[in-house]
Amino acid sequence: MKRFTNFNIILIFAVCTLIVGSPGFCAEQNYTFQKNVMIPMRDEINLAANIFTPKGDGEKFPVILMRSPYGKSDEKNGGGIKYSSNGYVYVIQDCRGKGDSEGVWEPFKYDQEDGFDTQEWIGRQSWCNGTIATTGGSYVGWTQWASAPNASKYLKAMTPGVPFTNAYNIMYTGGAYQLALSNGWGVGVSGKPIDLSKVEWDKAWKKLPLSTWEEQFGHEIFYIRDWVKHNTYDDYWKKHGIDDQYRDVTVPILNIGGWYDIFSRDTLEQVTRVRHESKNPYIRRNQFCIIGPWKHGVDQTKCGELEFGANAKIGVNDFGFKWNEYWLKGKNTGVEDWPSYYLFVMGANQWRGEHEWPLARTEFTKVYLHSDGNANTLNGDGSLTKDAPQSEKADKYIYDPDNPVPSLGGNNLFGIPSGPYDQQKIEKREDILVYTTNKLDESVEVTGPVKLVLYASSDAKDTDFTGKLIDVHPDGKAYNLCEGIIRARFRNSNTDLELIEPGKIYKYEIDMWVTSNMFKAGHKIRLEVSSSNFPRFDRNPNSGKTFATDTETFKAHQVISHSKDYPSHLVLPIIPMND
Repeated sequence: MKRFTNFNIILIFAVCTLIVGSPGFCAEQNYTFQKNVMIPMRDEINLAANIFTPKGDGEKFPVILMRSPYGKSDEKNGGGIKYSSNGYVYVIQDCRGKGDSEGVWEPFKYDQEDGFDTQEWIGRQSWCNGTIATTGGSYVGWTQWASAPNASKYLKAMTPGVPFTNAYNIMYTGGAYQLALSNGWGVGVSGKPIDLSKVEWDKAWKKLPLSTWEEQFGHEIFYIRDWVKHNTYDDYWKKHGIDDQYRDVTVPILNIGGWYDIFSRDTLEQVTRVRHESKNPYIRRNQFCIIGPWKHGVDQTKCGELEFGANAKIGVNDFGFKWNEYWLKGKNTGVEDWPSYYLFVMGANQWRGEHEWPLARTEFTKVYLHSDGNANTLNGDGSLTKDAPQSEKADKYIYDPDNPVPSLGGNNLFGIPSGPYDQQKIEKREDILVYTTNKLDESVEVTGPVKLVLYASSDAKDTDFTGKLIDVHPDGKAYNLCEGIIRARFRNSNTDLELIEPGKIYKYEIDMWVTSNMFKAGHKIRLEVSSSNFPRFDRNPNSGKTFATDTETFKAHQVISHSKDYPSHLVLPIIPMND
């Protein structure tokens, strides 16, 4: 496994910069630069900002605001130079407790109020014409969305890149803890004197108990402990998101993300929820989303092991600039003609505009699991067809938390390669069940949310089940598209948990997130089923004990049923091909 280094933190700042644009240097500097302007918050904490202001005698300008925990750079900041050179004031602020700002850094906690207070302060300044747009990616996407409900009257537009709106949803998926993302990022931004380049991450991820995981680095990080302490969607998490406030979002928003980004599902869901729930009909229409074949770094032509072609890079900087020119300056930049969703269909490697999500013409199609009880490994007898099973032997495997299935590609950020990778090397494992269609006679497009319905039993009181959708190319290479997980005790709720009865068959619905892919004629559709995806997700110890308290693990014997009474199946969002 690749070492986790400070490069990952630098990458996040690069994502933030990418959304706002690269430097646009001028022969003559036509702006002024102010460093560490202290902006007061309601609790008398002051947050530091660098401000780029176009030169002009008493003129007022629209403002571009970025609030970041990754550092605000200096007078060479590319976004500041570009926007101030084009008639905008550019403000980049250190989040509370970061950089030169006062206060204590605690991710997610203060960004709603601090964002609002900052916007109100900006709106009252002599150089502001009363209009603000926010920009930036990753956590900086969150700082924008956090202040969107009941926003300042000065906020007129947002351009969040690879964003999220609910911290619980990024820490936990199907009840499983996103270990590499949560703890890797949490340590990286803690400000503690930890040399990440010297950490043996293969060993570090396996440290138990999770309740004191960060002790191995010599420091207690209080917010990581809070994250693992609160493994259900309780009041703690409700204060760290806007899940019930989408109706109060009344700002035009352009979301930008990627199919292999850690926030791919949320990037689409955020826009869709505002389009359905906002109390402002005009704003419901003015929500837009661009999703490309990208990971956390957007606007690239290659992702993982696949090259998607020159047209995969579309210039998201230009989209963001046109968005702000329209909403803050009233220029006709074509924004009103944009499709609500601009999606890249992988496989076909083409962009396509759509008007809703999921697509109205989607045919949600059940594809059933079959075997003679020997679906283990890619050489087993597992298959996928549209025919419902009748009388078939169940498939069995042993899940050993001390030898978990390694994460290989997918929606990752820290410690694991992200994007599409050939899965054949791990499909040789006996603890992976592999179900594959015959070669496709015709191309099949799958665009939308993917779900796996499993009928499964275990001899453990609690365990995990995973699913992974794969495009098998004619040469046998098997590239992952999307994946999901369910922790057994979370099968019915993320608030009221229920352990399972050993040996009893339960129905598990696994959200495998989202994708858009053309399975070309001659390709195959494949599903992997297992019980671990590590270290993207933490290992379930199979004990049934309180989360994060285990110091030892136990093997679980898993049974996947596919029969008339227990018809395990995929639900694929198939898009009819044009005649």
